[in-house]
Amino acid sequence: MAFFYDEPSRTFNEYLLIPGYSSAECIPDNVSLKTPVVKFKKGEEPALKMNIPLTSAIMQSVSDDKMAVALAKEGGISFIFCSQSIESQAAMVARAKSYKAGFVVSDSNISPDKTLKDILDLKKKTGHSTVVVTTDGTANGKLVGIVTSRDYRISRMSLDTKVSEFMTPLKDLIYAPKGITLSEANDIIWDKKLNSLPIVDDDGRLLYMVFRKDYDAHKENPYELLDASKRYIVGAGVNTRDYEKRIPALVEAGADILCIDSSEGFTEWQKRTIAFVREKYGEKVKIGAGNVVDRDGFLFLAECGADFVKVGIGGGSICITRETKGIGRGQATAVIEVAKARDEYFEKTGVYVPICSDGGIVYDHHITLALAMGADFVMLGRYFSRFDESPTNKVNINGTYMKEYWGEGSNRARNWQRYDMGGDQKLSFEEGVDSYVPYAGSLKDNVTLTLSKVKSTMCNCGALTIPELQKKAKLTLVSSTSIVEGGAHDVILKDKNVTPIK
Repeated sequence: MAFFYDEPSRTFNEYLLIPGYSSAECIPDNVSLKTPVVKFKKGEEPALKMNIPLTSAIMQSVSDDKMAVALAKEGGISFIFCSQSIESQAAMVARAKSYKAGFVVSDSNISPDKTLKDILDLKKKTGHSTVVVTTDGTANGKLVGIVTSRDYRISRMSLDTKVSEFMTPLKDLIYAPKGITLSEANDIIWDKKLNSLPIVDDDGRLLYMVFRKDYDAHKENPYELLDASKRYIVGAGVNTRDYEKRIPALVEAGADILCIDSSEGFTEWQKRTIAFVREKYGEKVKIGAGNVVDRDGFLFLAECGADFVKVGIGGGSICITRETKGIGRGQATAVIEVAKARDEYFEKTGVYVPICSDGGIVYDHHITLALAMGADFVMLGRYFSRFDESPTNKVNINGTYMKEYWGEGSNRARNWQRYDMGGDQKLSFEEGVDSYVPYAGSLKDNVTLTLSKVKSTMCNCGALTIPELQKKAKLTLVSSTSIVEGGAHDVILKDKNVTPIK
């Protein structure tokens, strides 16, 4: 007879935190969100920590090199998606690792034979008003000019006008040679009253752009996550099929940490993948594994040598694994059980294996609940897909801006490796959907707001660190009626468009 759990599996929405005593020191400015990312022995420090407990999901619609840089600036780690060619993923990792703060690889480029219409289409796509003109229209082509909004007037020009006719040509541009420091570049920008400064190599090929607007932004990243060489920390996903080729390429490209991307981690395939890393690199290369939802799954991966373990099956907003296969577990219940197994494993072995809660987070306060229940950090897909820095298109639907968001198990992604059970190399049925999410603006603004809420709630619980929160947190289950009570109720909400009667 099958084993039956006595308690139902529960979601984050079924719990609330109970306030605890808060001292005068317990204010959000004093809260530290630093957290371990990889396993460590008792009395030692982990080889890798994050300054905030957020990672971005290993998804085509979420994590590329642009997201990796943006999240590292805020103190978290992005795991660049692996459902692409090895060469393409390695190139993304390399670009993120070679990114120089303040030196931006241009993503708004055009060739001089294009038209004003092409400029407007590109501006609509990227949201950038400065477009670099290179001979071949690439980010590393020979610089021939720049187009800004001051170079054209839509009402007085034909959309067929060639870019070469209205761009500011190279002879009228101020640019700088490679090797210039950021400080020197900013001095030129301020002295010459420029909005941007191209950096070119000895052959006149574009390397980077330095923007005036970025000057203050670089002063506003106190939590940025850097390696020993002052480069951003970058993660990358791997699968259990081509890992013998993909992992060496990603390590060579500079990936700081890897994570096995799989819908189910309690498998021999994950054991083989971790064993390959340990045999080839020892403990030097860090690799997380998952996903699991119970004690047995965690202990299996911990014994295999995983540096961290991801928790969660079927809880993602675009995941339909529970619908299609009837397998998974409520995210809160899964995190609570795995966290308890993690603590017992630490007591028994002296090795602390961090856990990552992946899925089931709908509201900002769910992050705090996940941390209180024992997660060391969380992995978010939908949350990050809404931002400017995600790799998907921003579209206008019925007057509202949205971002595209699709699951790795959808027909659009066709990431069969993630759901691989050792059979045919194909996606037999969908375990994810193709969707839209409301556009939310920049990553920095949203992450700052989210973490302000997390810090404030931690102070309500009398905690200044994540371990302290896990020790002091008191959690209560809530009824369906209590959930209703928690929102606005029994009032008529004001319509901002209503004109008051005088």
